[in-house]
Amino acid sequence: MPFPHGNGSFFLGGGSIPFPVHSAYTGTDGQQKVVLNLNINININRSRTMENLPAQAARNLAEIRKQKPLVHNITNLVVMNYTANALLAMGASPVMAHAISEVEEMVSFAGALVLNIGTLTEDWVESMLTAGKKATALGTPIILDPVGSGATSLRTVSAKKILSQVGVGVLRGNASEILSLRHADSRTKGVDSIHGVEDAAQAAETLAVELATTLAITGPVDLVTDGERTVRIANGHPLMASVTGTGCTATATIGAFLAVDPDPLSAAATALAYFGVAGEVAAETAAAPGSFMIKLLDALYTITPEDLQHCCRFVNGQ
Repeated sequence: MPFPHGNGSFFLGGGSIPFPVHSAYTGTDGQQKVVLNLNINININRSRTMENLPAQAARNLAEIRKQKPLVHNITNLVVMNYTANALLAMGASPVMAHAISEVEEMVSFAGALVLNIGTLTEDWVESMLTAGKKATALGTPIILDPVGSGATSLRTVSAKKILSQVGVGVLRGNASEILSLRHADSRTKGVDSIHGVEDAAQAAETLAVELATTLAITGPVDLVTDGERTVRIANGHPLMASVTGTGCTATATIGAFLAVDPDPLSAAATALAYFGVAGEVAAETAAAPGSFMIKLLDALYTITPEDLQHCCRFVNGQ
């Protein structure tokens, strides 16, 4: 179901079609015509999105390298250096800025905002809220990574607070983190997942509708849903789970793709495909996790849009 904007427009796959909501009730004939046309547009858009994802992935990567979008990260201390290098490798321009006195100004220059609560403090949460509200006002896309949500009350409450006050376009997490935001009794094992992607699939679709956002759940096969459209991404390699911060780097990658693709589902799905293909390429010559980390950066740099279109593996539907 598309979500109405305050100005009476509807969001259809990242594009906004001006539509006076109240006109649907001016008469029986008028209402039927409006609803029919809206549904046709949704179905066409959904079909195009699913069928064209490989080509869209290639276009998105090409646009990142052309535009070099500034991606503002308020992220955790463990991954800050690596995610910055990953963004540089793919062609984006990273900035890591969390001081509350500058985040509003910094996010004003950015093409996307990445919020990651991996090493959160109360002060950092306030910076995230401040930057997030400014980005929301500017229409700048935002992705939230609720690292470890469900493990402690601070993490869970902070993630829910950000979601309630900021216009998050994509919420990326593992299955347990996503489940913690819906079910009060869900728990995580530190920042690792104790649930599989399929455990969270139905909850993700419901939560995506409730929050009017796109959910990206990562695992052996990733799942992206906006509540209406669902796509799975079958790229990746087991070594990705042996390196700290690959999930956070996937989040930053989605941030870069959001800066060039106005459809959050398309941006998230194509970003995860790109990151998964990079993992596959890196694993071809990596001996173990240490070398894999470096090879992954190399792969993010060397994969071409044509490579990505050929290698990405999307699975539509439930």
